[in-house]
Amino acid sequence: MKMSYVPWLPIAFAAAMAATLPADAMAGAQARAGVSEVAALEPELEVLYKDLHQHPELGFQERQTSATLAAKLQPLGYEVTTGVGKTGLVAILRNGPGPTVMLRTELDALPIEEKTGLPFASTATAVDARGASVHVAHACGHDLHMAAWYGTAKLMAQWRNRWHGTLMLVGQPAEELGDGAAAMLADGLFTRFPKPDFAIGMHDEPTLPSGVVGFHAGYFRAAVDSIEIVIYGRGGHGAYPHLAIDPIVIAARAILGIQTVVSRETNTLSPAVVTVGAINGGTAPNIIPDEVRMLLTVRTFDAAVREHVLAAIKRQVDAEATAGNAPQLPRFKVYDSADTVYNDPATTARLVAALQRDLGPDSVREMPQQMGAEDFSQYGRAGVRSVLLHVGAVSPEDLASGRPLPYLHSPLWAPQLEPTLRSMVSAEVVMLTELLNTPHRQAP
Repeated sequence: MKMSYVPWLPIAFAAAMAATLPADAMAGAQARAGVSEVAALEPELEVLYKDLHQHPELGFQERQTSATLAAKLQPLGYEVTTGVGKTGLVAILRNGPGPTVMLRTELDALPIEEKTGLPFASTATAVDARGASVHVAHACGHDLHMAAWYGTAKLMAQWRNRWHGTLMLVGQPAEELGDGAAAMLADGLFTRFPKPDFAIGMHDEPTLPSGVVGFHAGYFRAAVDSIEIVIYGRGGHGAYPHLAIDPIVIAARAILGIQTVVSRETNTLSPAVVTVGAINGGTAPNIIPDEVRMLLTVRTFDAAVREHVLAAIKRQVDAEATAGNAPQLPRFKVYDSADTVYNDPATTARLVAALQRDLGPDSVREMPQQMGAEDFSQYGRAGVRSVLLHVGAVSPEDLASGRPLPYLHSPLWAPQLEPTLRSMVSAEVVMLTELLNTPHRQAP
């Protein structure tokens, strides 16, 4: 039988908490755990979501975003520390002996111009790390994640008589750059603060119906490597190409060769993606430039495939430069890397069981691996049992329509706010309560 819901929190969850009280206290428990507080939270979270959406900030520039969240958490009793990993945020709520459980949200937005047409659409601009002025927008849903994260923080603070241990909330900068988790860890995330026994993250998902939680045990999200390649030539007049060495031609041949790395050099059963996302060179139609700059992204799951693909791209580019008589070999730089996200199978199974129990069997769905990367992987590599889950953010009607729909990182992407937001809060509360009722502290 499909379970019924009160606004934002399943009846089953409220009933489970109320069942621990004497019968004459049950009505009060249901009020505390259900309609009155949860319904009252909805307007506040929507205001926060729209404010964050209208004021996005790039990675390592999220000062206003971090300050906004810190100001909302401090009155709830959290020990709040800002400036962790440059612009990150850590909030601790200690509630007696027990495990330490971490819930992470991302703070940063993307260098992209929003074209959703929403009345609260972002018109923000910023100067990026290269000194260029860019549009900025939350085209990946981090504003949604932050709003849910705060809603969960507020409910967990109100209901601390239902769990024990230490709740660790992490607002991570620069996820889109792939550097934020590493920066926080290098700044003592797991030494200055309690090292968690478990870490949870959630991300909006454009292939699932709104509110449905998606999971995948084991390797879930691909490793990523960003590459900058500068191809050198010898500038000259476009009318006399024989007196120059054209780096644009070399770059064009290199791009075609790079496409064969995946199609002809990697095992078809081990996924890999190579995309040239930017190519810049030249200033006028009659001038051959001195150099061309290319930016690439590489996605892999297998470590050996990852190493081979990176080496093969460099080999292809060097060979084309040599064939084109370039004055020197290209500059090849790998940056903004993140490892494969591995969801701890035992913890994943435990969380899925809790979600099915408290939110209903239709609330959770297994999903396939994804080539999108996430530096949430760094927490697992640091020895923490970690699970990254997704939550559907598209209406079932739109998914069933067959129409092409915007995806993450699209200027048109806008998650369906409800029921996505309330489901995200409910799922986070259920999972945190499950883990924070662990009988004893787990060994890392």
